[in-house]
Amino acid sequence: MGLDIRLPIGLLFSVIGLLLAGFGVFSDKGIYVRSLGFNVNMAWGGVLLVFGIIMVILGNRRSALRTHAQHSSDGAGHSASGRR
Repeated sequence: MGLDIRLPIGLLFSVIGLLLAGFGVFSDKGIYVRSLGFNVNMAWGGVLLVFGIIMVILGNRRSALRTHAQHSSDGAGHSASGRR
């Protein structure tokens, strides 16, 4: 069971954030008249992108720590059994 749920969630939010921010950058500026000129799509796309990146980093860190712990415990087990 090596899949951390933060990885797919982070990737999903990152992709949606990129799409939304891209739409905000390349869309017509006239659609933001109702929001007092504030580019809501670009702002929330950036928020989603940052959240997604944080989730991916935390998921990778957790899987790296788990892999390191498995290698450490395997190495200790072999040396202890080799002494007997």
